[in-house]
Amino acid sequence: MMEVKVVDREGREKGRAGLDDFFFAAPVNVPVMHLAVRRQLAAARSGSASTKERSQVRGGGVKPWRQKGTGRARAGSIRSPLWRGGGTVFGPHPRDYRIKVNKKERRLALRSALSVRAREGRIVVLEDFTMEQPRTREMAGLFRALELEGNILLVLPEEDANIILSVRNLPGALALTVEELNTYDVLCSEWVVFTRRALEKLQGGGQDEGSA
Repeated sequence: MMEVKVVDREGREKGRAGLDDFFFAAPVNVPVMHLAVRRQLAAARSGSASTKERSQVRGGGVKPWRQKGTGRARAGSIRSPLWRGGGTVFGPHPRDYRIKVNKKERRLALRSALSVRAREGRIVVLEDFTMEQPRTREMAGLFRALELEGNILLVLPEEDANIILSVRNLPGALALTVEELNTYDVLCSEWVVFTRRALEKLQGGGQDEGSA
């Protein structure tokens, strides 16, 4: 079992925490991670694009002009796709972009992503803390004290509105609960910061990707 330091908000070491091999030393399965990322990005698409076909465009029941003698090309309806405001040929319609990925594959993808970050030494365990009110400056100071730069993912044991709001305005930073932890956000983050209780919750009960 790999061990990492547990640090407080000032970056001082407060102990050691073990990283379960099941989550942080799993074989890295790149195809499954790719599938899980595709699934999450596809689920985020609204699929609401819609166009009207020729039969759905209003008007056009009368032939615009007679067939011959006008010098213009023959036309039968203003709803023709050749006309401005006419119907669209093979245009998009509302659809569901979601991709089905089995639960075991999603779990394997998350374990693979966490294992990648663990091998890179980019897993940080932080002493549990609370905030009396949202303060972005205070959260930025915490990340500076931990010497973290780039995209940072903070994993919480449960939803804490003050911490989530404090993280939200920091560029490249994101706060999620253990239930919301997913492959895409782990791979998009250069650092994954667990609070001590969040790490215990992850390793204690196992978990599946939440909103992915």
